[in-house]
Amino acid sequence: MIAFREIVLKVHSRCDLACDHCYVYEHADQSWRGRPKVISPEVVTHTASRLAEHARDHALPSVTVILHGGEPLLAGTARLRFVCEEFTRALAGIAELDLRVHTNGLQLGPRYLDLFAEFGVRVGVSLDGDRAANDRHRRFADGRTSHPLVLAAVALLRSEPYRHLYQGLLCTVDVANDPVAVLDALVELEPPRVDFLLPHATWETPPARPDGAPDAYARWLLRVFDHWERRERPVPVRLFESLLSTLRGGPSLTESLGLAPTDLVVVETDGTLEQVDSLKSAFDGAAATGFNVFDHAFDQVAAHPGVRARQLGLAGVSDSCRRCPVVRSCGGGLYTHRYRADNGFDNPSVYCADLRELVDGVQARTAPRESAPQLADPAALARSQEELTRVLLARLHEDLAGHAGWERAWELLAEVEERAGAGREEAAAAVDAVVDHPFTRTWVLAALDAVRERRSGGAEREDPAREAARRLAALTASAVLRGGLELPAEVAYRDGEVYLPTLGLLRLGAPGTDGRAALRATGEGYAVRDGRAEHRFGPGAGDARWLPVRTWPPGPPDAAPGAPGAPGTPAPPVALEDLDPYRNCFARPPRLRLGAGEAEEWRTRLDRAWALLHETVPEFARAARAGLTTLTPLAGGPRSAVWGEAGRHGPGALGVPYAAGVRETALALLTGRRRARLRALTEVTDLYALDGAWQHPSPWRERPVPVSRLLADVHERVAVEAYRRATAAAEPGGADRIHRALDRLSGAAELTSTGKRLVEELRWELKGVGA
Repeated sequence: MIAFREIVLKVHSRCDLACDHCYVYEHADQSWRGRPKVISPEVVTHTASRLAEHARDHALPSVTVILHGGEPLLAGTARLRFVCEEFTRALAGIAELDLRVHTNGLQLGPRYLDLFAEFGVRVGVSLDGDRAANDRHRRFADGRTSHPLVLAAVALLRSEPYRHLYQGLLCTVDVANDPVAVLDALVELEPPRVDFLLPHATWETPPARPDGAPDAYARWLLRVFDHWERRERPVPVRLFESLLSTLRGGPSLTESLGLAPTDLVVVETDGTLEQVDSLKSAFDGAAATGFNVFDHAFDQVAAHPGVRARQLGLAGVSDSCRRCPVVRSCGGGLYTHRYRADNGFDNPSVYCADLRELVDGVQARTAPRESAPQLADPAALARSQEELTRVLLARLHEDLAGHAGWERAWELLAEVEERAGAGREEAAAAVDAVVDHPFTRTWVLAALDAVRERRSGGAEREDPAREAARRLAALTASAVLRGGLELPAEVAYRDGEVYLPTLGLLRLGAPGTDGRAALRATGEGYAVRDGRAEHRFGPGAGDARWLPVRTWPPGPPDAAPGAPGAPGTPAPPVALEDLDPYRNCFARPPRLRLGAGEAEEWRTRLDRAWALLHETVPEFARAARAGLTTLTPLAGGPRSAVWGEAGRHGPGALGVPYAAGVRETALALLTGRRRARLRALTEVTDLYALDGAWQHPSPWRERPVPVSRLLADVHERVAVEAYRRATAAAEPGGADRIHRALDRLSGAAELTSTGKRLVEELRWELKGVGA
């Protein structure tokens, strides 16, 4: 059950305007005629009690109560004060109360605003734009204009001491109005937010279309959007911001769009509990539930079939909507707008053509700006990944704060960071090197998991804080040594050894021994003091107690996109990581420490594989080199799958089968980096939303797959197809299969603006290799 978080409280059932587009008085349901004009104290008290009960039972942190009508201010200040007092009293200590009122503004004056200021009631006002637009519908019964009175009310609301109560303006769209003039008139009033509302209509009573065009409302709203953009978005417009949010993969911000479930209930002046008010446009009794605040709890209303139908998300829209690529953004439109007499609400919106064109139009206009910069800029992707590791490390610190060993290491790391912030370049480079080491992410994630497991009562062989403190101390010591900093760095060794991330493995005692040792940087390397004796070691080989991390200089000389240096500049060396205890994060186990001869043989194969990539697919090779910092040799013979592996680690690492031949190693480097890049993107950007809500046929798999799997397959296989074509080993029909998958992705509703741009990038890559 989805709890109600928003209550629309009808405090008065009549209005002082005669708007001809009003769904309460002018549409199918005329139940207002038989209801009391003003809500009674008994209804108010029972409603407040029911809401408090509901909030307590569902542990709601906050609830919203909207005073509505008719025209709510006709209830008078005394009744409205009673409403505010009753709800404030009932919700005290249970949930935060957000009180609002929506008014036409005609009665709004200081006595109401003083009351609203006392209780923090925020005020929304209905206004359809400039005078010509507003007078088209919003008139008195005798035809007089309401526009000057509304402007006066808004002017008072905008002034001190009431400005903080100003919630925004609600404008009902009429395509006969000038969209530019309407927006300008609304913006001039400096609202905190503007809402545009499509006039309520159904398939039985379609909306007015003066020119007969099926997309008249889309064209009108897109003109507003274009003007809003030209004016640099001077005020938030909820309709547009909701579309931009869903196109980025975020939530809908309005009931009229998107797939978010409803959490609203209406209380009429007689205490009747109803569904959303707009249903009164469908048919007489459409909003009725048969419940009231005197005899029924809100939970009973929440279980009503009509309420549940609007909480089903994707399952609650019609078949044609589920197949539509914009359904995540439009959500099938407002539930009311789907009504048709012969089959109820199982239809697309009567505004379907408008919504499709509006979503596509907004996406086409904003895609370059709304797409995540990390997609096109490897440097931006690297920065985002660095920030993610630091966020995770900070979260681990919050979990382990107070542990003595952890606090000592954290304070030293903070001191190194302080020196880096003071302009010490060597300190900054050292901290970046150890924190951004790919297996730092592996360690942090494992430590967070261990802390959560221990808190939930899971078995742990030892206190996870102790192991985390050991690793942080070693990581901080590595930063001190790399930066040549004159700071004390103490590490704990276990089983006679300690691994210093990015540097190597230091043996300090016999197997089975534990202890502590102090490290410092020297002019030529490093020194360790274990007890009284000091021993010098590193950074190179030549000491049986010191096993350094080997490196491999990838060639030929080149500069990857987004990497420092110009073409012809030697690329930074890549670590051949066969020591870090956290390197065991791939699908296959890592090799143990390679012998000297094995390491040299592997370097030779890597050299030849890298040269093959640059010779056959140079653009893909340069992209693969971008951000590559660490290679880990994996177990498995030549018959094992030879595609590279991206494990549970930070960016830059790749697992490659040690025993693979040159061609297989080249393919592993290529595919592994493609996997790593896509995973890095999904960690810091939204490429899709509602993954798994749809299943898609895949040319490479027997069963349909979610969009994430299909995108991953295509992302890898574009590079594989390029490589195979360049090496005269193209798979028959391979390009056709990729094109079919790309076509499927292009129509996938799950893809965000960034995801769609990635698909277009893949098309261009495929086209670039003649496929």
